[in-house]
Order: sequence, then C-alpha cells, then structure tokens
Amino acid sequence: MTYKKDTFLKDVISQIKSKEAKKYVEEELTYHLKEAKKEWTEKGTSEEESEERAISQMGNPITLGQWLNKLHRPKVDWIMVILLVITLGIGFLPLLSLDNQVSRSYLINKVIFILFGGVLAFAFMMVDYRNWRKQGWLFFAAGTLILLALWLFPSTSINGRPIIRIPFISINSLMAIPFFYMAWAAFFDGKKFKVWHFYLLFLSSFFLFLGIPSLSTTYIYIIMVFVMLWWSKFTRKSIWIIMASMLSAFLIFGLYIIKTVKMYQMERIFAFFNPEKYSNGYGYMFLKVKEIMTKAGWFGNPLHMEMKIPNAETDLVFASLTYYYGWIFAILLFLILSLFVARIIMVTFKIQDSYGKLLLIGALTIYGVQFFTNILMIVGLFPMTDMSLPFISYGLMPILLNAFLMGMVLSVYRRKDLVSSRNLP
Repeated sequence: MTYKKDTFLKDVISQIKSKEAKKYVEEELTYHLKEAKKEWTEKGTSEEESEERAISQMGNPITLGQWLNKLHRPKVDWIMVILLVITLGIGFLPLLSLDNQVSRSYLINKVIFILFGGVLAFAFMMVDYRNWRKQGWLFFAAGTLILLALWLFPSTSINGRPIIRIPFISINSLMAIPFFYMAWAAFFDGKKFKVWHFYLLFLSSFFLFLGIPSLSTTYIYIIMVFVMLWWSKFTRKSIWIIMASMLSAFLIFGLYIIKTVKMYQMERIFAFFNPEKYSNGYGYMFLKVKEIMTKAGWFGNPLHMEMKIPNAETDLVFASLTYYYGWIFAILLFLILSLFVARIIMVTFKIQDSYGKLLLIGALTIYGVQFFTNILMIVGLFPMTDMSLPFISYGLMPILLNAFLMGMVLSVYRRKDLVSSRNLP
C-alpha cells in the first residue's frame, strides 16, 4: 500500500491516546518526513517518489503509532506525589499540641489549606509548562504589580510587613515569588536576554522587595535568581562578571546599612552570636529553642505538653515537633523533606529541555532555601527569621507556594519525553 503523507500521519496519530503527545508526534513526524523527502529530492528523484520513499522509511504506521504511544505517554512522578501526600499529612501533627478550641479552628483551616494546595499542585501538573516559555515579561509585570500594591495599598501590617486583605486570603510579598520565578526561568532561557536586562530587572525588583520589607522573602528571591543565573544561556564570562559586580554592590550596600541601623537593630545580630548576654531581649528566642531541643529526648514528650512553645505551628514547628515526638521523629521528618530535594535533583538530570531544567532548578532553590534555613535556624546555626518549614508550617501562602513548586516539577516530569530535539540547546 502506498501512503500519502496526510494519510500516513492520520494512521499514526490514531494510535496515540494523549492529546499532547498527538500534537508533538505529528509535528516531529512532519519535520522528519520533510527532511527525508528533501534528501531523496537532492538525489534526483521526483517530488512524489521522494515523498513515498520518505514515508516507506518510517515503516508500518499502525506499528509506529503504537510504539510512539508507549514512548511518549505523559507520565506521573508517583514518588513525588507520594512524598507530597505524606508530608501534607504530617503537617497536621503540630495542631495536636495546641489548645482544643484553637486546635479545632486551626484544624479546619489546615484542611482547607491542604485541599487548596493539593488542587493547585494537580492543576499545574496537568498544564503544559512549555506554554509559558515566552511569557517572562507578563510574569515579571505581575510580580512587580503585587509588590507595588503592597507598597501603595496595604490593608494592614504584621511585624512591619504590609499585607493586603481580600476575602478568603491575605496577600503578602511571598505571593510575588512564583511570578518572578516563572519570569526568570523564561528570561534565562531566552537567547535575546541581555546582561543589561538582568541588571535593570533584578535591581528594580530587589529594591521593591527591600521596601516591603521582608528580609526572608528578599533572601529567598536573591538566592533563587543567582542560582538560576548559573544555568542561564549567558556565557560563563558574563555570569562571573554579573556575580562579581553584584557581590561587590551587596557588600557596599551592606556597609552602608550597618552605618545607618540603630543599636536595637544591631542587637538582633549580636544576640545570634551571644544569646546569653541578651537573654531578656532578642537572645530569649535562641535560648528558648535550645531549651526545647535539649528537653526533647529521643522519644519526645507526648504526655507532657506543659512547655509553652512560641510559634509552635509556624516558624518553630520543627522545634515543637521535636519536643513532642522526639529526635527520632525529627530525623525521620528531616529525611522525608530531604527526599524532595533528592528527587528534584534526580529529575533534573533526566530533563533535556533547557526551560524545563531552569524551572526545576528554581523550584529546588526556593524549596531548599526554606527547608534548610528553617532547620539551621532551629539548631542555632542561622539567625531567627520568619521562614516556614515547607508543607509543615501553618499558613495558606507557604503551602500554596510549595504546592505550586511541586506542581511545576510534576508538569516538567510529565512532559519529559515530549521535547523536540530541535528545541534542545
């Protein structure tokens, strides 16, 4: 049987179940048929005969379609999904130590937060991340607008950080992080993105974050950008120049800030290095956390919950879980949360698409900064700050942020076999 191109493609595509794979396979086969036809034409055969030979090289369309269906079927990273379910479940444990009435209220909210997070992760897994490859400017504008709105129209403030309250949700600077994350992935994947673009966009967004202010969010943002920068399409020389110049700028800026800060602000830093001297002030929290961790024991204190732990369900949730359930549980929790890091790294090595790789690296960085900073803070190796423990700390925005990140990881993994070789770097 002699096939025409359209008939051949139709027969192949009919064997493929995934809509995304259908489109991908059709584009790839069309390209390869065109190239094969061109080769035969250059050898002197006619247009019609060249097309027939190109098609015959592909083999039986039904057999080919069945093979391609197995090869390019969208995949679910079940390891990541299982980790996500387990970790979200563990997130309920801190609420068991709270007062009954408070716990009931928090429990209802936690269920709602987790449901939102699960739906968000699933939704982004199903969305084709490649559709956002050219939307960098749109995402950057959205992140900038959130920060400007917090500057200009705050509803209230908590610990000096502006917040906009709307029905069912409070918007803070952390909400801008996902938009900037998507923006920088698109920018760094683009060959037209220039070094001066980087300086302009990074500095403008950096000073917006500083003006909010939220040091923890700014800290996440800076590390995210510079880690993703290393995997950008800039030359290594340009990357080193950017990093050296920005490090110098940060040092100069830091020296200026030190000269302008007041003594009570400096005490926060001094208290980290010598908490006993400032035990009645900023050193109190360091000493309290040290006491909590010392009294935890290997098996915890589940029947002795008389110790009042500040921020037990938010920033100090790892300390509270260690106290109530012991060091064995704490080590197990640390290992479970570390598996997210290990899994994303493993997936990154399997991804050939440069844009997908940048999304994975960005997600890994944002998650890793939260995770390791919170743990180091609890064990006394990092200053106290408002840094959540991913999926475990109470709060809607931290859960949504990390659920979104895992959704993006799942989206990239799902389409790891649907990347055209023509789009590879």
